[in-house]
This record gives sequence, C-alpha cells and structure tokens, in this order.
Amino acid sequence: MTKHKRKDFSLFDRALAAQAARSAVAKLDPRVLSRNPVMFVTGVVALLTTFIFLRDLVTGAAMTGTVGQIAFWLWVTVLFANFAEAIAEGRGKARSDSLRATQAETECRRLTGDPAAHENFELVSSQKLHKDDVVLVEAGDLIPADGEVIEGVASVDESAITGESAPVIRESGGDRSAVTGSTCLVSDWLVIRVTAEPGKSFLDRMIAMVEGAERQKTPNEIALNILLIGMTIIFVLVVVTLEPFALFSGTSIPVAFLVALLVTLIPTTIGGLLSAIGIAGMDRLVKANVIAKSGRAVEAAGDVDTLLLDKTGTITFGNRMADAFMPLPGVSERELIETALLASFPDETPEGKSIVDLAHKMLGREVDALRERVGEFVPFSAQTRLSGADLTDGGEVRKGASDAMLRYAGAKASLDLTRIVESIGKSGGTPLVVSRDRRILGVIHLKDIIKPGIRERFAELRRLGIRTVMITGDNPLTAAAIAAEAGVDDFLAEATPEKKLELIRQEQAEGKLVAMCGDGSNDAPALAQADIGVAMNTGTPAAKEAGNLIDLDSDPTKLIEVVLVGKQLLISRGALTTFSIANDVAKYFAILPALFITAYPGLQALNVMDLASPASAILSAVIFNALVIFALIPLALRGVRYSPATAGELLQRNLLIYGLGGLVVPFVGIKAIDVAVSALGLV
Repeated sequence: MTKHKRKDFSLFDRALAAQAARSAVAKLDPRVLSRNPVMFVTGVVALLTTFIFLRDLVTGAAMTGTVGQIAFWLWVTVLFANFAEAIAEGRGKARSDSLRATQAETECRRLTGDPAAHENFELVSSQKLHKDDVVLVEAGDLIPADGEVIEGVASVDESAITGESAPVIRESGGDRSAVTGSTCLVSDWLVIRVTAEPGKSFLDRMIAMVEGAERQKTPNEIALNILLIGMTIIFVLVVVTLEPFALFSGTSIPVAFLVALLVTLIPTTIGGLLSAIGIAGMDRLVKANVIAKSGRAVEAAGDVDTLLLDKTGTITFGNRMADAFMPLPGVSERELIETALLASFPDETPEGKSIVDLAHKMLGREVDALRERVGEFVPFSAQTRLSGADLTDGGEVRKGASDAMLRYAGAKASLDLTRIVESIGKSGGTPLVVSRDRRILGVIHLKDIIKPGIRERFAELRRLGIRTVMITGDNPLTAAAIAAEAGVDDFLAEATPEKKLELIRQEQAEGKLVAMCGDGSNDAPALAQADIGVAMNTGTPAAKEAGNLIDLDSDPTKLIEVVLVGKQLLISRGALTTFSIANDVAKYFAILPALFITAYPGLQALNVMDLASPASAILSAVIFNALVIFALIPLALRGVRYSPATAGELLQRNLLIYGLGGLVVPFVGIKAIDVAVSALGLV
C-alpha cells in the first residue's frame, strides 16, 4: 500500500518565511497588535523610544546613537514576535491551500423525479447543488458535494483528502455511507443525497479550521494571557516609580533606559510566542491528518483522564482470524486441517481467508493440490449458520457454529467437543466446528487478533495517568478475556449508546476529562458528551457533526496521538513560560546596576557579568531580549519533546532544563553581546 503524503512544510520554508516576514510588518497595525497585550505594550514603548530618538537627533542630545539602537531593537522584538505568529499561521494556510486545490467545480447529474429512475436527470454545476438534492455519480466522476449514499456500492478514491491512495468502499446504510465532496469514484455508481449547502461542505470547514480563522483561545491560553497582563501591569508600575526614586537619590534615569528596562522585564518571550505555540499545536494535528474544530479540543486532550476505545478496529484488527486447529480424539490434525481447508477455499470472508492462510503455514504448498477437489460452494446463510462445499467426489465438508453443526450432523455434543468449545469461549475466542460427510472432526479456534504493540501503548498511557476502557458488544466473558490480553484497565461489555453515554457522564461527574472515538450515528450522543470526541471521516454525518476532532485517516488508534499532541502543547507552553520568567533574573543584574550605579556605587557588586558600561549593559539586554524570541521560534513551532512521566517528573525536568536554562543562557548571551557591542564601538 502506497501513501501519498501531503507536502511537509519545514520550519523556515523559504516561501513561507518570505510571506511571514511581510505579514509580520502588516501585524504592526495597532488593531491587530492589541490582541497580544504584551507585544502591544512593547510596540507602544518602541514608538515612544523612536520619538525620543528623533527629538534627540534634532537637538543633538547625548547618547542619541544608543537611544536609536534601543528603538531599533525594540521594533525588532515586536517584529520577531509577529514573525513567529505569522509563520505558524502560514504553515496552516499552506496546508489549507493544498486542500483548497482539491476543490473543483464540476458538472453533475442531479436526479429529477423518482431517484430510482437513473435516466431522469439534469446536468448542473456542483456549485448550484443544495441540501437534499439527489445526484448520480458514476465511475471516473468527482463526487460533487458532501453527501450520504442512498443507493449503490462503489470504491472511492479519497487520496486528495486523506493522502491514502487505497480506495475505500462506500455503500448505502450502515456507518460507511458518508462521502466527501471532491473525492473520486473509482468503480461502479452511487446515488447520493447532498447533506451540505454550497460553501458549507466538510472541505470548506476543514479549510477554515486549518487556516485558524475560527481559532478561539483555549482556557489555558486565556489564563496565561491574564498572568502576562498582570505581570506587565506590575512592571509598568515598578518602572514608573523608578524615576521618582532616582530623583530622591540625587540622580536621573533617561526615559529611553526606563522603557528599555520595562520591555526586558515584562514576559516578552512567552508573550511573543504564545500564539505561535497554540497555532502550531493545531498544525501538528493537521500534519497527522486530524482536523481540530477548535484549539480547545487540542488542549483538553492533554488533560484527558479516561480514554474510551472501541474493541473492533482499534484494539483488534476487526476480523476474527484462525488461530489453531483442535481435532477430536481419534482424528488427526492433518485430517482436520485438510477438511477445514476444503470448506474454506471458496470462502471470501476474512475468517475463511484466515483459515486458508493458517493451513498454508502448517502444510506448505501441499494445500494447492486440494483446491481441485472443491466442487460447488455452499455459502453461509442466517438460517443454516454454516458454510462449506460439496466435493467433486461426492463428499460434503462444512464448518459453522457448534449448535448448527450438531443439527446438520444429526448428533449430540460429545464431552470432548463440549470441552473444546467451552475452553475457546472462555478465552474470548469463537469456536467453528468442522465436519466431513456429517461426521464432526474438530474445532477451529477463531480469535480477535490484538494489534501488535497495542499493549505497550496502553502501558504508556497508564504511565501518563490515563485510564483506558475498551467498549465492545461482546458478552462479559469474551470482553474480559480480550481486555486482559490487550492490557486495558477496564471494559464495557454489551455496550449500547445508552451505556456509553452513562459511562461518560459517570466519569465526568467524578471530575474527569473523557475522550472517545466513534464513527456511527449511534456514537453521536457519546461523541457530543465526551470532552474529546474523535469522529472518523468514514463515519456518518451525525458522528462528524458531534465530534470536535475529525480523523481523515479513520484510524481509531489516532486518539492516542491526539492525547500526546495535547500534552506536548501544554508542556511546550509551560516550558517556554518557565524560561521566559527565569531569564528576567539576568536582566536585573544587567540593567539595575547600570541605572543606579552613579547614585549607589555599591551596586557595582551586582555587576557580576562585568559589563563594559551602563549604556552597553542596557543595549545588550535589549538585543538579547529580541534575539531570544527569534531563537525560540523553532521550538515553539516544533514543540518540546514529550516523553511519558508523572507530573512531578515533568515539573522537575521543566525546572532543570528551562528554569535553569532560563537563568544561565541570558548571563552568557548578554555578556557575549556586551563584548561585541563594546568591540564594535556601538556605545
């Protein structure tokens, strides 16, 4: 199977960087800048410093060059913050452009009168279709709009949307009836009822989501903004009181130096990168082919306590497969295998194919010679509950449920047969009894095959403090066996929509955040109730409307990736906040002695970096303050690497790496810039 992956945009793709640079200048518009209070204050300060520089330039005041450099680096600080946000938005817009390229206006057949009469249609533009219109789509046609299949079965190429080249089956009824506009019909034909108005298709909504036009700030982001605003107000008050204090001490502080102190002390680093972190989190989901309807859903995923997963297709492969041949006493294993093989050669069901595959592994190429002995195939039916074949030599081979096979053979269950059937049932498997000429030979053990590595993934989630619950329609005995093998923490057997909803509400009543995935209309209530609802793109319109995340690959295990992206988003934001607050310490040692050393010579003891002069110290701190934002843009876009750990371990790592780093890096950086500034004679 080949995957056509969408283009991956590097952190500083040349075209994106050029566009982001232009956007960074456009974002200097006060109406735009005011959305980021920290950067708005920095912009106002930069404007004030620019006026001071121009005034000093006219009057010929002292230190005009230093003031001009401070003004320049203050503007660079704002531009770097705008650039970080613009390049994050640009990556999303570039992805949306690739999606928009898949949209096409096409001529389609809108059926008139009775939908069953396919010859009664009119040719119209796909842009003129409305909700509830019925269209006929044939092999080679683009599906003109989002809809639901009401007649027909066909293969659909969804690679333009999902990146997956393998066609998928779409048919009327069930949970695989939804189709997406601009995908292509590969075979056969479909009659589709349109479910979206023009301009409101799933693809239109995807583009809007990816572009971030409707991105709302998450609760965590709002709380952090409040903290940043509070810190900014505090430092504004502190800086305003410094000049009266300086006058009382018999000295004076230039206004340019005061505003430089304000900008270096307020949390400009995290203030400049906060929006980029949030946008980049949604972009990482898009890269994984998951569309988030809101940033709130991405963030909430990082705090999930309980994860609900369907057994079929998530924990297991979805089809029960042959695992062992178990002959009755007096019957050789080879005789049982050959009989099961003869009964399964023409069987195209996944179970039938798995029996043939297992027999091939056990007998090798010898099985091919048996194929010629198969005569007429006897398909499975709900009435007989068995299948098999009539052989060319007049014999009969059958396989089926235990009670159905006993009726067919006209026999009673022996103790040995009962023992085998019960042992398979207790292990969570399905017994398939095999007979030849109405003589019971043994049992095939069919079982749900657990996906490789799934147990390890659940163990990883357990280390994250997330409780996993398997949801299945199986009976409690079978569910318990599969849950134990898969390593989930709990299970819900014989699940109904009501039971799913009840479980989610019960977990939420205990203060837990719940995530679940689903694709059917019967999953819609639970998806809407869950804090994180991941709907499959192959699912029904009801499921996709109810979920707040949509997986274009329709891979239920993607829910685990969503949780990890959410946690990475929270950790990235926390790490950069820690760094931003910690690096202010070095700036105290750089700027405060420079401001008051003439009035208080004893402050020279705090000049631990041995900076060349007060002007050099202030300019170096301002330059570092701007450059550190640019240096951290890749980290904000890529996110801090996440590895499973407890909250205590994460806090310890955060403080050691970003807290200690935030203390040390500014001392080194400011000193290096001071040496360069002095060597170049900039002050």
